Amino acid sequence: MSETTRIDKWLWAARFFKTRSLATNAVELGRVLQNAQRVKPAHQVRVGDLIEVHHGDQTWQIQVARILEMRGPASVAQTMYQETAESAEKRAKAAEDRKYFREPTAGLSGRPTKRDRRQIDSTRD
Repeated sequence: MSETTRIDKWLWAARFFKTRSLATNAVELGRVLQNAQRVKPAHQVRVGDLIEVHHGDQTWQIQVARILEMRGPASVAQTMYQETAESAEKRAKAAEDRKYFREPTAGLSGRPTKRDRRQIDSTRD
């Protein structure tokens, strides 16, 4: 077990991304921050580093607890990091908001009628 590894390799092994190329692409696009700074995919990760991962509508703030270069089972991947309390709280709140959010136009199919249009306009006010 080494003390450092590439950030894209670590993100893939920790199961934040399905493939290593997706992890590399996310790092290149600036969706992954290490110690509040943009890094390149080959940047080295050490135990104790703070990593912020933006993946879709999810955002994780995690602290590196362990370095592994091989992708293993999910139970092993979960031991590689610890999510900050603030991050877990934000993600739980976002999940609850998504659960109760209903798109106003979800019940409509096709072109809205005059009545549908009035209902849409009334929800915007």
